[in-house]
Amino acid sequence: MMHNQLDHQRVLALTALCEHLGVEIADLHLLHQALIHTSFANETKASGHNERLEFLGDAVLDLIISEHLFRQFPHLPEGELTKARAAIVCEATIASRAAALGIGQYLLLGKGELVSGGRERISILADSFEAIIGAIYLDGGFAAAASFVLTQLKEHLALVESGDYVKDYKTLLQEVVQRNNDSRISYEIIAERGPDHDKIFEIAVLINARRLGTGHGKSKKEAEQQAARQALAKLNPAGN
Repeated sequence: MMHNQLDHQRVLALTALCEHLGVEIADLHLLHQALIHTSFANETKASGHNERLEFLGDAVLDLIISEHLFRQFPHLPEGELTKARAAIVCEATIASRAAALGIGQYLLLGKGELVSGGRERISILADSFEAIIGAIYLDGGFAAAASFVLTQLKEHLALVESGDYVKDYKTLLQEVVQRNNDSRISYEIIAERGPDHDKIFEIAVLINARRLGTGHGKSKKEAEQQAARQALAKLNPAGN
């Protein structure tokens, strides 16, 4: 499994990543492979990349979240469980966790992907997060993978308890702000990254010209929703 590319410097980096993630992975070659994008493997003729681990991690993630929702919310019908799971394991959610953890800096990418902002691309970050789950599962079993997933996604899981996972955050923010007649909401694009077919938008929400939240998404609407959600958390930290 690509022992030739796992040098001392890489071992130190991956060990630091394990500490940052709060996991123990005995076989660092698994974590190493989880962070190798196909573009890098193609350019360097490496013997593998992270797509197989991503495949496994995706299935493990679905099972972990499905079991957790099933056990924690016995009152929810199948349809609501499906909606909740979809909101939690969606690409934007897990990519945002990967970005927050700084996983992008550990990725091995081809030159083209590096130039086009691959370390920040939602699809690549989400895939790498799932691949890491696959690596943790193979190395430590289901319990280790579940502990990691439930810890990383605890804030999103908490939204199921309050029902916020189905809410329109932009509308909710508008309702809160309208209580003060002189308050005004605006959204502005901070940055656009990536090619047209896989663009990432970073958008800020401002209330009376004061920035209260930022969000990332594959569409402007998705980024605005995340920004509005962050603003709501600041305005009403105890919940709606």
